[in-house]
Amino acid sequence: MIATIDVTAPAKLNLSLRVLGRREDGFHDIDSLMVALPGLHDRLSFQGADEDGFSCNAEGVPSDESNLVIKALSVFRRETKMMTPLAIHLEKNVPHGAGLGGGSSDAAATLRALDRIHGTGLSHERLCAMAAEIGSDIPFFLGSSVARVGGRGERVEEAPELPEISLLLLKPSFGVSTPEAYGGWRDSKELPGISYAPQRFDWGELVNDLERPVFQKHLFLAEMKKWLLACEGVAGALMSGSGSTMFAVLEDPDCADRIIESARRDLDPKLWAWAGTVGV
Repeated sequence: MIATIDVTAPAKLNLSLRVLGRREDGFHDIDSLMVALPGLHDRLSFQGADEDGFSCNAEGVPSDESNLVIKALSVFRRETKMMTPLAIHLEKNVPHGAGLGGGSSDAAATLRALDRIHGTGLSHERLCAMAAEIGSDIPFFLGSSVARVGGRGERVEEAPELPEISLLLLKPSFGVSTPEAYGGWRDSKELPGISYAPQRFDWGELVNDLERPVFQKHLFLAEMKKWLLACEGVAGALMSGSGSTMFAVLEDPDCADRIIESARRDLDPKLWAWAGTVGV
């Protein structure tokens, strides 16, 4: 019987996201600076069993191949012929539909765990090929914590380490559909009174081309960005990925609690929030 193996699956932020154009395969070419958030992660547990099973602490999580963990298991088995029954439990801490890559990270963690469980010793290149088949963002989670990501998300190049950056993440109760965000990109327009210009720092810039289509449909997110940029102690604010998480770069981490309290009072009392740091 296989002993229980636990692995973590960190969230990610898109510090920058440029959409370069629509591809013939229906995806979009991007250029993005992505960073993992090890302080915010899901946890997966794998245990040998008499038959396959999947459970999750969050309601409404599917147990078929629409769940990227199950799809990763299926692709790994097809490629390796390793069919040992497993009981998998997913503890969700990263919000769904948030632009934080929770499902993609879960899939990457599953591939790493299965390689370890079965002792298959798959190369990084082979794991990345499986990951790219499963979903666009997944190869990032098999590499370094900071990377420049291109193509439809399958090209990952290690980027220089970041200085320590204090962050605050805020997410409303609704999520955003990634396909809809990209689908609306080409014809989207800027809303008056909202800043979309790159926000420049010594380490790079904050900019996201998907803010245009997402803000057009979800005006609340545009107002969240405007509100964050007006807060004392906020050096920059942006939507991560296709949303709905908005994040702020903080001048001082000690101001996070104050901003969270104000956001729940002024914007939405049910906002999900997380504060932490990335970089060295």
